[in-house]
Amino acid sequence: MKKITATIIIAITVLFFSCKQDFLDEKPLDFLSTTNAYISAQDFDAAVTNLYDRVRREFYNSGERRPFDYVFGCDLVFDGQPSVDRHTNMVAAYSPLSTEIPLIHWTSLYKIVSESNTILDRIPGSELSAADKTLMEARAKFFRGMAYRTLAYLYGGVPLNTTEVVSAKTDYARASKAEVIEQVITDLKFAAENLPAINAVRDGEINNLAAYHLLSEVYLAAGQFQNAADAASTVISNPNVGLMTARFGVKASDATKNVYWDLFQKGNQNRKNGTNKEALWVIQFETDVPGGAAVSTGISGSYQQERHFAPQFLTFRLSGSNVQPFLYPISDYTGGRGIGWAISTKYFSDVIWQSDFNNDLRNAPFNFVREFKVTNPAHPRFGQTISTINPPAGVTVPRRDFYAFQSKITTPGDHPDGMFQDKSQLLLKASAGGTYADQYMFRLAETYLLRAEAYLGLNQLDKAATDINAVRSRSNASPVLAANVNIDYILDERMRELGSEEKRRITLMRLGLVYDRVKKCNPYYNDVLPTYNLWPIPASEIERNNGTKLAQNPGY
Repeated sequence: MKKITATIIIAITVLFFSCKQDFLDEKPLDFLSTTNAYISAQDFDAAVTNLYDRVRREFYNSGERRPFDYVFGCDLVFDGQPSVDRHTNMVAAYSPLSTEIPLIHWTSLYKIVSESNTILDRIPGSELSAADKTLMEARAKFFRGMAYRTLAYLYGGVPLNTTEVVSAKTDYARASKAEVIEQVITDLKFAAENLPAINAVRDGEINNLAAYHLLSEVYLAAGQFQNAADAASTVISNPNVGLMTARFGVKASDATKNVYWDLFQKGNQNRKNGTNKEALWVIQFETDVPGGAAVSTGISGSYQQERHFAPQFLTFRLSGSNVQPFLYPISDYTGGRGIGWAISTKYFSDVIWQSDFNNDLRNAPFNFVREFKVTNPAHPRFGQTISTINPPAGVTVPRRDFYAFQSKITTPGDHPDGMFQDKSQLLLKASAGGTYADQYMFRLAETYLLRAEAYLGLNQLDKAATDINAVRSRSNASPVLAANVNIDYILDERMRELGSEEKRRITLMRLGLVYDRVKKCNPYYNDVLPTYNLWPIPASEIERNNGTKLAQNPGY
């Protein structure tokens, strides 16, 4: 009995002192937790990989609508199927109460900020080498800078937080837009100085020149024009990059095409073996590879640019016949399985090309498609060409099922095998609509146009014209005179060069010119207001931030 009692006393004593020593605290040995998830280089690589995925989802493949908020409601296209959750009804689309446009992008971008902050705060306690600590810091600051840059352009001044959030916080206050931009500059300078050289990274990885390119853009937003020019010059003068001026890549032997067309052929976007020196940062899509986003049997996870930007030829008819003139969907220059949601404005398809319509390579018939051959043998006009320039009687242009578009939005002849119902005829399945190619986030032609904008800000119009003409001469376009360079001309040139690949809203909101450009170039948005140069702070964010007032943008 004494032995049993002694045992109990010893057990109680051990339990008492062990509790004081956190004996019951769980120590994760074989699973991830908040205490052991950021230790090794592998841990941090996984966290950075997730940031790549979040950026890809925000700007490219989160679904069939939200990535295109960066294009709709601007000067490039208008809605073929108007709905509240896009942009035709701007009052509804940009309402602070909306659970779509303002809230979804706010949440997505702050997720990038939050995960970047976690990486940065966990670096000091990790097992990383000194070199790896610097590299991970540079990567995280690049992504945080990119997210805050986008938030500042879209919403103006926003809450600025640069540390990991580990407990509930309901007293965020808006920093000024200038303060946010200054933090972005600080982040991107560190990234530019510490990321690997562009020729030392794998395709799709961020690098020093991608950071300098983005830094140049943000300097423009800050009105620091000389710094913007210097950052762009760092990119342009690097011997590892250059505008592509000669035919290259997988279809260079096709003598009927040109170098601008080469830039957008599937397999040509990356720098593999030093081939494409114009690419600065390319977003990767790998079909039927786990984590690669795209699948060969449908549009799930893919970039649905084809679906948006190509006409819905399924419903197109010519007077005198109810027979469908174009086979659809088909992997050719009628646009795959487009559904005509993003209809080119006449300004985009016609006005900006007037002075160089026939000689500008970017406007070649296979780059900007305006003529379509009747491909249905059952149609009385089989084999004839139908043009958007001189449309047949009864056909108005542009409309959802008939308008001009850039072929870069799709991959003619290069859809995955699993997407064809009859590959010998190039006929696609009804589940088509994705664009099966990697996508440029930044390329050197844009860097030249950023530097031109910086020189315009410095009133050095001759230098601005020289940079613009470097881009124009590659496409055999006539040079612009220095006296004709202004911000509208640069925006037109961006439209010609970047077109549907550009996240147009980022450019126009950076400049505060959404309203001006829509009024000038896009009459379809007749309810546009200066208010829409910024999106509203989502009402749900204001309401949950009950520890202090989160001010709303003017006009909302």
